[in-house]
Amino acid sequence: MNKIDHLGIAVADLTAASQRYQELGFAFHGSERVDEQGVTVAFFECGESHIELLEPTHDQSPIAKFLAKRGPGIHHLCVEVDDIEAALADYKSKGIQLINPEPVIGAGGCRVAFVHPRATEGVLLELKEKMK
Repeated sequence: MNKIDHLGIAVADLTAASQRYQELGFAFHGSERVDEQGVTVAFFECGESHIELLEPTHDQSPIAKFLAKRGPGIHHLCVEVDDIEAALADYKSKGIQLINPEPVIGAGGCRVAFVHPRATEGVLLELKEKMK
Protein backbone atom coordinates (compact mmCIF):
# COMPACT_ATOMS: atom_id res chain seq x y z
CA MET A 1 0.00 0.00 0.00
CA ASN A 2 1.33 3.39 -0.99
CA LYS A 3 -0.94 5.84 0.81
CA ILE A 4 -4.45 6.60 1.92
CA ASP A 5 -6.04 7.83 -1.28
CA HIS A 6 -9.39 9.01 0.02
CA LEU A 7 -12.16 8.70 2.53
CA GLY A 8 -15.63 8.03 1.10
CA ILE A 9 -18.58 9.67 2.86
CA ALA A 10 -22.18 8.70 2.09
CA VAL A 11 -24.56 11.66 1.81
CA ALA A 12 -28.24 12.00 0.95
CA ASP A 13 -27.93 15.44 -0.69
CA LEU A 14 -24.73 15.96 -2.64
CA THR A 15 -25.36 19.65 -3.34
CA ALA A 16 -25.91 20.55 0.32
CA ALA A 17 -23.02 18.38 1.52
CA SER A 18 -20.68 19.84 -1.12
CA GLN A 19 -21.52 23.37 0.02
CA ARG A 20 -20.85 22.40 3.62
CA TYR A 21 -17.44 20.88 2.80
CA GLN A 22 -16.48 23.99 0.83
CA GLU A 23 -17.52 26.14 3.81
CA LEU A 24 -15.26 23.95 5.95
CA GLY A 25 -12.34 24.88 3.68
CA PHE A 26 -11.99 21.81 1.48
CA ALA A 27 -11.15 22.59 -2.16
CA PHE A 28 -13.79 21.27 -4.58
CA HIS A 29 -12.35 19.38 -7.56
CA GLY A 30 -15.45 18.45 -9.53
CA SER A 31 -18.02 15.72 -9.61
CA GLU A 32 -18.73 12.63 -11.65
CA ARG A 33 -21.51 10.11 -12.09
CA VAL A 34 -20.29 6.51 -11.81
CA ASP A 35 -23.08 4.33 -13.17
CA GLU A 36 -21.19 1.10 -12.42
CA GLN A 37 -21.29 2.00 -8.70
CA GLY A 38 -24.70 3.71 -8.71
CA VAL A 39 -23.36 7.01 -7.34
CA THR A 40 -22.60 10.60 -8.10
CA VAL A 41 -19.31 11.62 -6.48
CA ALA A 42 -18.02 15.06 -5.50
CA PHE A 43 -14.25 15.27 -5.01
CA PHE A 44 -12.46 17.43 -2.44
CA GLU A 45 -8.74 17.86 -1.80
CA CYS A 46 -7.25 17.31 1.63
CA GLY A 47 -3.47 17.55 1.33
CA GLU A 48 -2.28 14.63 -0.75
CA SER A 49 -5.45 12.69 0.11
CA HIS A 50 -9.02 13.33 -0.93
CA ILE A 51 -12.55 13.18 0.35
CA GLU A 52 -15.29 11.76 -1.83
CA LEU A 53 -18.90 12.58 -1.08
CA LEU A 54 -21.12 9.81 -2.45
CA GLU A 55 -24.80 10.28 -3.32
CA PRO A 56 -26.83 7.31 -4.62
CA THR A 57 -28.27 7.52 -8.13
CA HIS A 58 -30.96 4.88 -7.45
CA ASP A 59 -32.60 3.09 -4.52
CA GLN A 60 -30.73 -0.18 -5.05
CA SER A 61 -27.20 1.26 -5.11
CA PRO A 62 -24.82 0.25 -2.32
CA ILE A 63 -24.78 3.85 -1.07
CA ALA A 64 -28.60 3.99 -0.91
CA LYS A 65 -28.61 0.77 1.10
CA PHE A 66 -25.88 2.12 3.39
CA LEU A 67 -27.82 5.35 3.99
CA ALA A 68 -31.03 3.43 4.73
CA LYS A 69 -29.26 1.20 7.24
CA ARG A 70 -26.76 3.58 8.87
CA GLY A 71 -27.51 7.11 7.73
CA PRO A 72 -24.94 9.55 6.37
CA GLY A 73 -21.31 9.20 7.36
CA ILE A 74 -18.04 7.46 6.61
CA HIS A 75 -18.62 4.71 4.07
CA HIS A 76 -15.11 3.50 3.20
CA LEU A 77 -11.37 4.03 3.40
CA CYS A 78 -9.45 3.80 0.12
CA VAL A 79 -5.77 2.92 -0.17
CA GLU A 80 -3.64 3.11 -3.27
CA VAL A 81 -1.84 -0.03 -4.46
CA ASP A 82 0.64 -0.48 -7.31
CA ASP A 83 -0.89 -3.70 -8.67
CA ILE A 84 -4.49 -4.40 -7.74
CA GLU A 85 -4.50 -7.91 -9.21
CA ALA A 86 -1.45 -8.87 -7.14
CA ALA A 87 -3.02 -7.41 -4.00
CA LEU A 88 -6.26 -9.34 -4.61
CA ALA A 89 -4.37 -12.58 -5.29
CA ASP A 90 -2.45 -12.10 -2.04
CA TYR A 91 -5.65 -11.48 -0.08
CA LYS A 92 -7.36 -14.50 -1.68
CA SER A 93 -4.40 -16.72 -0.76
CA LYS A 94 -4.75 -15.56 2.86
CA GLY A 95 -8.50 -16.25 2.91
CA ILE A 96 -9.42 -12.58 3.26
CA GLN A 97 -13.06 -12.01 2.31
CA LEU A 98 -13.48 -9.80 -0.75
CA ILE A 99 -16.53 -8.09 -2.17
CA ASN A 100 -14.83 -7.82 -5.57
CA PRO A 101 -12.61 -10.79 -6.38
CA GLU A 102 -11.69 -8.99 -9.61
CA PRO A 103 -11.14 -5.26 -10.19
CA VAL A 104 -14.06 -3.09 -11.33
CA ILE A 105 -14.09 0.43 -12.77
CA GLY A 106 -14.49 3.24 -10.24
CA ALA A 107 -14.48 7.03 -10.36
CA GLY A 108 -12.05 8.54 -12.83
CA GLY A 109 -11.85 5.21 -14.68
CA CYS A 110 -9.54 3.72 -12.04
CA ARG A 111 -9.50 0.02 -11.29
CA VAL A 112 -10.82 -0.64 -7.79
CA ALA A 113 -11.92 -3.53 -5.57
CA PHE A 114 -13.48 -3.72 -2.13
CA VAL A 115 -12.49 -5.85 0.85
CA HIS A 116 -15.43 -6.97 2.98
CA PRO A 117 -15.79 -5.16 6.33
CA ARG A 118 -15.78 -8.53 8.13
CA ALA A 119 -12.12 -8.83 7.17
CA THR A 120 -11.16 -5.38 8.43
CA GLU A 121 -12.82 -4.97 11.83
CA GLY A 122 -15.91 -3.34 10.35
CA VAL A 123 -14.32 -0.92 7.86
CA LEU A 124 -15.10 -1.21 4.15
CA LEU A 125 -11.67 -1.05 2.48
CA GLU A 126 -11.29 0.01 -1.12
CA LEU A 127 -8.15 -0.81 -3.09
CA LYS A 128 -7.40 1.61 -5.90
CA GLU A 129 -4.72 0.85 -8.45
CA LYS A 130 -2.17 3.61 -8.89
CA MET A 131 -2.68 5.43 -12.18
CA LYS A 132 -0.02 4.46 -14.71
